[in-house]
Amino acid sequence: MVAITSEETEIEVLQCSVENTISLQDSDGDYDQEEEEEEDDEEEVPVTLGFVEKPKNPSSLLPQFFPSKAGGTPAWLDPVDLPSEKSRTCGICGDPLRFLLQVYAPISGKESTFHRTLFVFMCSSMTCLLQDQHQQWKRRPEKQCRSVKVLRCQLPRSNAYYSSEPPKLDRTSRSPGVGALLCNWCGTWKGDKVCSSCRNARYCSEKHQAVHWRSGHKQACKQINISSQFSESSTSNGKTTSNQAVVAINVLWPEFEISHEDEAEYEYDTEVSENDYSSSLVLPKKKDEAVEAMMGDFEGDDDRRSWTSFQVCVGKAPEQVLRYTQDSKAKPLWPMASGRPSKADIPKCNYCDGPLCFEMQILPQLLYFFGVKNDVDSLDWATIAVYTCVDSCETSVAYKEEFAWVQLNSQTTTHP
Repeated sequence: MVAITSEETEIEVLQCSVENTISLQDSDGDYDQEEEEEEDDEEEVPVTLGFVEKPKNPSSLLPQFFPSKAGGTPAWLDPVDLPSEKSRTCGICGDPLRFLLQVYAPISGKESTFHRTLFVFMCSSMTCLLQDQHQQWKRRPEKQCRSVKVLRCQLPRSNAYYSSEPPKLDRTSRSPGVGALLCNWCGTWKGDKVCSSCRNARYCSEKHQAVHWRSGHKQACKQINISSQFSESSTSNGKTTSNQAVVAINVLWPEFEISHEDEAEYEYDTEVSENDYSSSLVLPKKKDEAVEAMMGDFEGDDDRRSWTSFQVCVGKAPEQVLRYTQDSKAKPLWPMASGRPSKADIPKCNYCDGPLCFEMQILPQLLYFFGVKNDVDSLDWATIAVYTCVDSCETSVAYKEEFAWVQLNSQTTTHP
């Protein structure tokens, strides 16, 4: 993950700063129930913390700068061969997924992963996320219908889209120059459906086409048809038009840059009282009442112990939204004992049938920055743990689906 501070600052590629970014993990990222008693004795491993901040220069979030970002629209690494319709829709309700975040995570020493980015998408419906809980416990991935999806994309140093030299935030670093036409409504997914009237607006789904029509395209469509009689430039000719650049901002989460810090840089007081647990997760500026109430909702002592350990770790830097470790012995930091996966619950890679390993986790603090309300039906989670192929395998599929394990609060989590 790279934070850009000025136009003169050269954006580092992982090969130049691997110690501050992300490295490949091994497959020992799972929990078995019998391992729980040993966790307290485990050695602490180095962790990289991710924080969101408004970008000082919005251009720094363009694809050619290989950003780590949250909200807004994804900066696709491969701008042409975008995910399939199956990968981009919620397996529960069928709606297009919303972009949550992406992390630039190259792997050094391997040519095919010189550039590597993990993209996380999810359905914004809490109803779907609750049903997703039943799906993730199924041990046959082909039968899973998920509302949270992780996509991995990687490119070698020499590729058709980017320079082999590290980019600089100036005019010398150009965009890929090519790219799939995107949905006019969400600006996220490939717009492979075209408005039958103006032949200009494009959509990723019939739902987005319908809502765009009701939201103003009906009138804009007439104007496009009129202007097209006088100018060929307004017709769909394979290039992105000004009309296509208009995206419905209200369907996107606010856009942030993700910066990073080593957890070791943060010191904390290990003597944390139970009364402090409720506030250590949230920003000092605004206390989240839902977190305060959570202590009374735990089902037993195991959950309380896990919550204590979780709060001690997260309390080092309450504004963190992402946790990543370079250590091969790393495991997710689980807020609760219940709802953890066993080793058998983590599937094999969909493409090479090899093992998956824990790579990062996303904390619910991100929802605060996104402005998600604390209502009964609002989107919420305890943590999202991301597992990826140990070998970061290479196939003909540009965006490969990885695996996410979502742990919800104990009062809403159900599993077999």
